Amino acid sequence: MNYRSLLHLVIFVISVLSACKPSKTELASAFEQQQSMSQSSPYNNVNWRAIGPDVISGRVTDVEGIPGDSNIIYAGFATSGLWKTTDAGENWLPLFDDQPTLSIGDIAIAPSNKDIVYVGTGEANIFRASLPGKGLFKTMDGGKTFTSVGLEHSGTIARILVHPKDPNIVYAAASGNEWKYNQDRGIYKTMDGGKTWQKIHYIDDKTGCIDIVMDPSNPDVIYASMWNRIRKRFSDPQPEDGDFLYKTSDGGKSWQKIHNGLPDTKNTGRIGIAISASKPNVLYAFVDDHNIKRAPLPNETDSYERSVQKVVIGGAIYRSEDSGATWSKRGEVHDFFKPFSGTYGWVFSQIRVHPTNPDQIYALGVNMGKSNDGGKTWQKVEAKNTWIHGDNHGLWFDPKNPDRIVLGNDGGVSITYNNGSTWRNFFDKMQTTQFYTISYDMATPFNVMGAVQDEGTYSASSAHTFGVKDTIHRQWQPAPGGEGTQICIDPRNENIVFSCSYYGRLMKSDMSKPDSLRSSPIKLFDVGRIDSLRGEWLAGTIISKHNPNVIYHGLQHVYKSKDHGATWKKISGDLTYNDAKRKGVYPYLIYHQAITTIAEGEKPGILYVGTDDGRVWLTTNDGAYWKEITVGLPSNKHIIKITPSRFDPNTVYIAVNDRRQDNDECYLFKSTDQGNTWTSISSNIPPSPANVIIEDIDTKGSLYAGTDMGVYFSKNDGKTWTLVRGNLPAAVSVNDMFIHPRDKKLVIATYGRGVYILDNLNVLKK
Repeated sequence: MNYRSLLHLVIFVISVLSACKPSKTELASAFEQQQSMSQSSPYNNVNWRAIGPDVISGRVTDVEGIPGDSNIIYAGFATSGLWKTTDAGENWLPLFDDQPTLSIGDIAIAPSNKDIVYVGTGEANIFRASLPGKGLFKTMDGGKTFTSVGLEHSGTIARILVHPKDPNIVYAAASGNEWKYNQDRGIYKTMDGGKTWQKIHYIDDKTGCIDIVMDPSNPDVIYASMWNRIRKRFSDPQPEDGDFLYKTSDGGKSWQKIHNGLPDTKNTGRIGIAISASKPNVLYAFVDDHNIKRAPLPNETDSYERSVQKVVIGGAIYRSEDSGATWSKRGEVHDFFKPFSGTYGWVFSQIRVHPTNPDQIYALGVNMGKSNDGGKTWQKVEAKNTWIHGDNHGLWFDPKNPDRIVLGNDGGVSITYNNGSTWRNFFDKMQTTQFYTISYDMATPFNVMGAVQDEGTYSASSAHTFGVKDTIHRQWQPAPGGEGTQICIDPRNENIVFSCSYYGRLMKSDMSKPDSLRSSPIKLFDVGRIDSLRGEWLAGTIISKHNPNVIYHGLQHVYKSKDHGATWKKISGDLTYNDAKRKGVYPYLIYHQAITTIAEGEKPGILYVGTDDGRVWLTTNDGAYWKEITVGLPSNKHIIKITPSRFDPNTVYIAVNDRRQDNDECYLFKSTDQGNTWTSISSNIPPSPANVIIEDIDTKGSLYAGTDMGVYFSKNDGKTWTLVRGNLPAAVSVNDMFIHPRDKKLVIATYGRGVYILDNLNVLKK
């Protein structure tokens, strides 16, 4: 090989490596660009009115307190930021609103100095809408100020350990990207408070560290759980071989596998670990076990009403009494743990030990279980005085008062002062709800209705303001629909609602009727029970703006009803690629390769349709003929929103999202010839996945866009954009938005901070 060839090879290798691992500057540039836009924005003083909800909260990933101090609690939310109370929960303050991410993975308070707190960003639970982090942050003043201290490429940080005497010695469990392989996974250690880091344990680019615990009697002894943490785009996570526990006795210099007695890893996944503070040789492991438990019962169905093909063990509890050398099964002696995690252990597997009683343990799953005999027998934890939310992800014991326990779950933060007999919830104290979609009715004042992560659908009056008592208008309350749905409200009657329970299973509801009578499922769309059907989590559904009796609904086909949902006609073929390689197998089968968005043109019969595998279609004759208009758009991305122009019949806007490949590019496009050609209009919007684009209802060329990093406004048809932050958090994810056609108010639904309204749009048009 000559010198020139060798030089070209070196340059090529360097370019490949650079493409695989972006620099710190590239990762930080989106936030820096947004900050610059914020400083120059004429809308810095815009006031977004927060309207709630104030009856439910969002998913908590971790909770931490100060031993012996009942006033101070920190709560980290999956997409809502870091919060703190200094008065035992009466008031909560958001601490991360000016940081580049609101996704929190873990919190660690230095045992030697309560003002030093490390915050790992990026939710480590694998949800369909989890957001990545921006590394590790540190505060030296109890949360008043934060500094970035590295690990920016880690994607997610699952756990942090701080040395009991030296707050500069820190271990971080980097769990990695959710959808894409990356080498910044494993266990990292710093000896200088985060100035420099050393990777001390690494397996491969798909295996991250999901849990670590430290021996309280010897800080050099650490136990770690390594997990194949990758979610494929068209399937639930599946177990892969190699999820082992490891131990180091020299502060991470060397590691040994400790798996004797644990099940074969070919069919197991995530493992949570806990160590007894009062008896450190006792450890517990909560294993996500997918080995077969038993045959299905006659007519047994799963949570999606599919016929059960196999019943897996689900959660299984193991105990070691010799510092991890050997393990014995304790839990899973009956069906108690089946509803705990089932095949969804990738979001659970948390376990905790009482500070002074090595035999009292709590296991966190859909429910919360408690054992007083080292895991042999179990009981479900239920409050005597109130309801506590399910889907539990974090729990903290006060070591100086073990009866005081703080719990974090999909509903927010709860606390008990009597070891779980009674609980208090703080659902009304923090606006941290995760909305997927938002819609409106034509009542006066109008009501909003949106699909909420793990809560179903909720509705309230637009006149509501978070934290303000209001007994006149509709309070936040459950509404028809599951947690994943696009919602359509009849403009003639605000009680008539079309929504889905999940995956496109459409129903028609009358909110004026009692709960038990108000909803009627439309059997044609029984996704799950009818195996040939595929529906997206947010299946495309619209009520025609030309005739409210006409409803369009999308699975892999488009269906039309002319009589308000009484009868239906299929008006398209399969509009997806229907690639067999992208289909999961039971129970990991998720109904992707389906329609995500349907939009109607300014004349009846003109429909645009987009799918989750990147296809876009147009019909101008109500489905008699369909033309694919995908060319010119990025391939194989999630088509999330289509907006035809109300001013020009040939103009259409589209938002494309590639978050499910850990791609932060902002994809917004415009066509002036009904999709024959497309032009990018992302322009100066900072790199962040786009979720929605809408057009102003009065002014041609005025556009609004929502991304995972805020709201943007364009006066020139997308040539340039201006950030409209105002009082919003910097990194708030805006999933959906609308302008009310009568009241001219801009409403945004955020994934983590509830619903906001901009009451006066004229402030943007000056």
